[in-house]
Amino acid sequence: MTTLVDLSRTLDPANRELVPESYRALEMVLAPKIKYLTPAGEGLQRTMDIFGCPAEHLPNGEGWGEDWLTEMNTHCGTHVDAPLHSGSLIEGKPARTISDIALEELYRPGMVLDVREWAVPGEALTIETLERAIAATGREVQQGDAVMLRTGQERYTPADPEFFNYPGMSGDGTRYLTGLGATVLGTDAMAWDRPFPVMKAAYEATGDPKELWDGHFAIADKEAFIIQQLDNLAALPLTGFHVGFFPLKLPKTSASPCRVVAFLDN
Repeated sequence: MTTLVDLSRTLDPANRELVPESYRALEMVLAPKIKYLTPAGEGLQRTMDIFGCPAEHLPNGEGWGEDWLTEMNTHCGTHVDAPLHSGSLIEGKPARTISDIALEELYRPGMVLDVREWAVPGEALTIETLERAIAATGREVQQGDAVMLRTGQERYTPADPEFFNYPGMSGDGTRYLTGLGATVLGTDAMAWDRPFPVMKAAYEATGDPKELWDGHFAIADKEAFIIQQLDNLAALPLTGFHVGFFPLKLPKTSASPCRVVAFLDN
């Protein structure tokens, strides 16, 4: 028997109201706006308009339920980044989009790297930290693995300042994992790299362009798919399971919201 474990965050519009003013630009990567058309309300009116019928000709005088999503980014909530998100050239070839990725590439043996003991808010995880977390799983990263970072961020909501000051990944750390063979890279943090204000401040202080979004840009050197805003990693063993990252079937996009499900054999 297989146990299914949901690793996706709920796309709750209420989270948009929790975002501090300085991060308002990120509302649409946390949740869409949803307009609910209920069977007794606007759903009824839509049904009547489409069929040209009165309410009394419908069961219980009701129409259908319908919902409208607006202000929704393809990077909304738990989502898959296609290589295109990291640039138009990946490994010197045209970057693949969501519609270029086969489902088999997003159903992979999974590993959880529990880095909570060493993760520092606002800082990049070191390669030494990644090595320790890999050693704790009892096996090496293998070609095609999905490696998911448990940083502890899943305990926070957008109402917490800590939600936006997450531990992130550097270009060197990203290349370390892809060099070991990982083709899917996930995190429970809001984003893969260090927080945007941290990268901006480092760039302004040093003038070094390598401070800018280096975790994502590292995918140009070796292709991988980045998954952000994972949840419920505490429910998984460190290894010995498969995980599927199932995106919406969108054409040529740089990302897609996805339902992430781990498959545990009992």
